[in-house]
Amino acid sequence: MTRRATPPLLKDLNERTVLEAIRAAAPISRAEISRRVGISKPTVSQALQSLLAAKLVREAERGGDGPSYGATFFEPVPEAAFVLGLDLGARFVRGAVCDVRGEVRARQDLELSARTAAASLDAIESLARSLLDAAGAEPAFVDSVVLGVPGAVEVASGRISLAENVVGLEGEGFHDDLADRVGLPVTIENDINLAALGERWRGIARGVDDFVFLSIGTGLGAGLVLRGELHRGHNGAAGELDHVRVGLAEDIDPCAAAVSALAQSLGAPVPHDPRSIFAAARAGDRIARAVVEEECRRIALHIVPLAAVTDIGLVVLGGGIGSNGDLLYEQIRARLRAWLPSPPRVEASSLGDAAVLTGALAVGLRAARENVFVNRTRV
Repeated sequence: MTRRATPPLLKDLNERTVLEAIRAAAPISRAEISRRVGISKPTVSQALQSLLAAKLVREAERGGDGPSYGATFFEPVPEAAFVLGLDLGARFVRGAVCDVRGEVRARQDLELSARTAAASLDAIESLARSLLDAAGAEPAFVDSVVLGVPGAVEVASGRISLAENVVGLEGEGFHDDLADRVGLPVTIENDINLAALGERWRGIARGVDDFVFLSIGTGLGAGLVLRGELHRGHNGAAGELDHVRVGLAEDIDPCAAAVSALAQSLGAPVPHDPRSIFAAARAGDRIARAVVEEECRRIALHIVPLAAVTDIGLVVLGGGIGSNGDLLYEQIRARLRAWLPSPPRVEASSLGDAAVLTGALAVGLRAARENVFVNRTRV
């Protein structure tokens, strides 16, 4: 009897399906893969043979305490690819390396010597070497570097704009310079966009398809996720909420400098920095509480147009000011209930300072998992 050959497209589809099943439920047996994905056991075996030869999966120890009945279990090969994620701020660059399973192998921060693009490149190059060494990741197996920056980014060109915190960061040159320094493919993305993706991967927004990550600190920015995908906008500047205030005579700025100015104008106790003002409000100071109440109103005023246009289901608040949930959230929620027919939930970021870095790893991991499959050794 002549055995009919499996067409290449169908073979690829079967291998991809089996690989995704292993990634989702490892360690997993051949029979369980067949049951989960609806592919016959012989076809699963054929796909496994190819994936084993390509070193994308390997035999694994049985999981759980139930009977195995002599079955062989499989899991992804973690070292098939690595991702280097970076978060560039005004004072620090944070970094982490994860394997293709999404497990973090190394995590480090490095202080910048100056708020310049040149100092940032030096720090990132040094941090990248240190992280890869700590993770035991050879550069040949690093799929990409994903960097979050405080500015708008045109993803196709890597051009950075609206980045005032780091001198010399704007333009297209930084992307190419960074790629030359680290010798790896580089993707640059707005830091708040990455924070939103981080929350959707491993934070409070898991399972939520329509939400916004709103960061309020020394600056103001939003990362908007619609239908489960990041919405960057035509110029990569979606979420630049500073422009919401253009043409308004009323001051509705909720950022740190505005909080300090408001506190001073109302005669709040010194010092007037946001941390001290929020502490005074917690202690019951009447003027400080008035400042916080006005801050809640200003934040709600920025949420309303986002919610009205996109009908988001969740607002995740982050940043130095946004993290003061005990004073902010109930008042913000009350404002939204009064102003909107279907107000979104308002919740605190569950990742905090790690949100941007987590998002960078999520973006890189998504690409790495696709690339290791596309570029695998075929049998």
